[in-house]
Amino acid sequence: MQKEEIHENAPRYSVVVPVFNEAGNITTLDTEIKEALTAIGEPFEILYIDDASTDGSTQELATLPDVRVITLMRNCGQATALDAGFREARGDIVISLDGDGQNNPADIAKLLAKMREEKLDVVAGYRKSRSDKKGIRILTVVGRKLRRVLLGDSVHDTGCTLRVYTREAVQSLDIGGEMHRYILALLKWKGFRIGEAVVEDRVRVYGKSKYNYTKAVRGFIDLIYVWFIHKYSQRPLHLFGYASLVVFFIGTASLTYAVYQKVFFDLSINRSGHFILGSFSLLTSLVLFSFGIVIDLLIKIHLNNSPHEKRYYVRNVKEDK
Repeated sequence: MQKEEIHENAPRYSVVVPVFNEAGNITTLDTEIKEALTAIGEPFEILYIDDASTDGSTQELATLPDVRVITLMRNCGQATALDAGFREARGDIVISLDGDGQNNPADIAKLLAKMREEKLDVVAGYRKSRSDKKGIRILTVVGRKLRRVLLGDSVHDTGCTLRVYTREAVQSLDIGGEMHRYILALLKWKGFRIGEAVVEDRVRVYGKSKYNYTKAVRGFIDLIYVWFIHKYSQRPLHLFGYASLVVFFIGTASLTYAVYQKVFFDLSINRSGHFILGSFSLLTSLVLFSFGIVIDLLIKIHLNNSPHEKRYYVRNVKEDK
């Protein structure tokens, strides 16, 4: 009974805004969000996730009326802040945007219209004209090409936080680190329908950008992780199995050559580099294969016990009448 009451009273839209040291930007952004959602004409809520700000953002958030503010105990990063907001969101549609004011809330209506017209699960903002520095734009292009090669991800702008999601899409996520840049790849892999719409990229008024080259490196590491999950999460044994077979054949060839040298040239096997390489390769092959089995079992245990990660997602069920 309680669950039904919560569902009936839930807002139609939940706006999730991660905030870290954005003093000066918040009040104006809050006014713009409320104006944009009020114009749509359906119930909404706004959740600000204060990622342990140190510049007065916490005090500014405290002055905002009719919002929910979730303050994290320590700075965890944008992905974790988004994840916290997604878990607290009560709306059927979840909207995310940055707290720096560079996303224009007026674009939300455009994204919602595209979601509704094309029956999509996610619509991502595409900042066609960027205001970033040249070095950041170069990293963005390189990252896009790597994502396309490794993940088959054709989305133009994975760094734009302005997006609209169905509740089912965000409930399937469990993200951290720099994984917010791969949310769309993860959702596409799970079968959710994704679209894009061009949005405005405004110039920051207060504060400094949090994106730097260190984050780019961490993002690349997360890209490798997502590639592995995308390609081998169903059967990680295949990856380690392929590797173990390659090493096994190398070991077998080395040992065979060592025996050949012994038989035809009377060379000592104990002193043969091929014998040492072959023995080491066969042991490595066994370890790799065993490691693949262990990883496979661990993933099965994780999937069976995690409320978020599943091997498949059901879009709908048709009942017999």
